[in-house]
Amino acid sequence: RLEEFLKREVDLELSTLPDFEERVIDFSEVEQLMNSINTIPAPCAPVINPQAPNAATGTSLRVCWGLFSDDTVECYQLCYKPVSNERHSDEQTEHTLKVKETYCTITNLLPNTQYEFWVSALNASGISPPSERAVYVTAPSPPVIKSKKIRSCENAALVCWESRDINPVDSYMVEL
Repeated sequence: RLEEFLKREVDLELSTLPDFEERVIDFSEVEQLMNSINTIPAPCAPVINPQAPNAATGTSLRVCWGLFSDDTVECYQLCYKPVSNERHSDEQTEHTLKVKETYCTITNLLPNTQYEFWVSALNASGISPPSERAVYVTAPSPPVIKSKKIRSCENAALVCWESRDINPVDSYMVEL
């Protein structure tokens, strides 16, 4: 009987169409809740420290910052640019560094120049708002002594020098 049944052509066409409702289920709230269970929040903005004494040379600056929260941070993004009155200067380029610690020494800077720094914290959830901006200044270059103009006598000496800096220097200290 089975063999006979399988040899027959069976017409499986339905006489009436099934009446199914088309339902769209919105899982966005459930998905958002599921994603929030195992994620850490984006960190808060770091706080950049003012320039510390002896944190500058003529070509480098040591910048420090901290967090006032227990945020999980993978790295920091330190940004800086020279402070200038000119709006469209090539030297106005912003530089960005990725740093693992809460401090960084930036090198290859110009002597006696102001730089503006700000920092953000990053983790898997995102990036924090930037810190407040802080202005740091590199030390001036040592002056060049004009050896041909040095004069001396028994009770006095005349020493002449000139600055190698573009920006004016506030004062000099002469040591004997």
